[in-house]
Amino acid sequence: MNRRNFLSLGSAGAALALLPAVKAPAAAAYPPCSHLSELPAPPSPETTKRLFPGFVAETVKTSGASINVLKGGEGPPLLLIHGHPETHVTWHRVAADLARNYTVIMPDLRGYGDSSKPDGGERQINYSFRAMAQDQVETMRHYGYDRFYVAGHDRGARVSHRLCLDHPDNVLKVCLMDIAPTLTMYRDTNKEFATRYVWWFFQIQPFPMPEHFIGLDPEYYMKEHLDVQNKTPGAITPEAMAEYLRCYCCTGTIHACCEDYRAAADIDLEMDEADDKAGHKITAPLLALWGAKGVVGHLWDVLATWRAKATSVSGKALDCGHLLPEEQPAEVLAELQQFFRG
Repeated sequence: MNRRNFLSLGSAGAALALLPAVKAPAAAAYPPCSHLSELPAPPSPETTKRLFPGFVAETVKTSGASINVLKGGEGPPLLLIHGHPETHVTWHRVAADLARNYTVIMPDLRGYGDSSKPDGGERQINYSFRAMAQDQVETMRHYGYDRFYVAGHDRGARVSHRLCLDHPDNVLKVCLMDIAPTLTMYRDTNKEFATRYVWWFFQIQPFPMPEHFIGLDPEYYMKEHLDVQNKTPGAITPEAMAEYLRCYCCTGTIHACCEDYRAAADIDLEMDEADDKAGHKITAPLLALWGAKGVVGHLWDVLATWRAKATSVSGKALDCGHLLPEEQPAEVLAELQQFFRG
């Protein structure tokens, strides 16, 4: 299937998303393809050393998951949260420089990378942004930090949004990369958005349909996903891509990622609507960065969407697509250093 045919599924997926949700049986299971394992192969210590010199890997037990974390540097604590379908490796072009001035902590979200893949629970509550945000607070507390800076990209930015709402006393400042608020994006869905963000409407379909089709060729699906978003040739290095494939091409990760998206289209929207109704806003200073060649800045006034959700917002577009930390690492580094220092 070529890209044009693949992306043309978007409008159909949007129509399906309007149908009543069907709950999957708790004990359902889908037969994995013969080339898929249940969990990723163990990470290579040598690869970690090359991508993140001076960083140390550790597994942190939270109340709901086991979180793979890399930690390095000295100075004020800075939490970096990756997006889908990537891992903490998305930060490899900026982490070492940030570690000169900050204690940098990079987790894999639950369900992603080398973190555990818990059962989704009722309405996928265990993959809600609230559950993922709780992991972040507990991880930072493990290292002795109750107040810290946060930067999140893609799904990590959505976790950061919920982190700011549920734990406002923990967040000093927050940078959100290439997202508009989840509730805003779903409310404003149109044909163009559904076509260009097809995975939002494909991966929320009831289990096991998306897991089955992704599992037929997960490498193609992941590379196509990233290729559509990446507007800077060479931004994703071969070593980073190998890490993404290692972690994504297994049934546990594929299912967990779908559970993440199902939660975002259901229980997370309910939480966002409750915050809107109560007038809750992000109180930490917020920096919004987005790709000038990407979808979010094309379809939304990014600063306006966040000024409706936060009390202090600044930001700008960068000359790239969706993958800011890899497409424009120097600019991302400069923006983060200026924002967190100011």
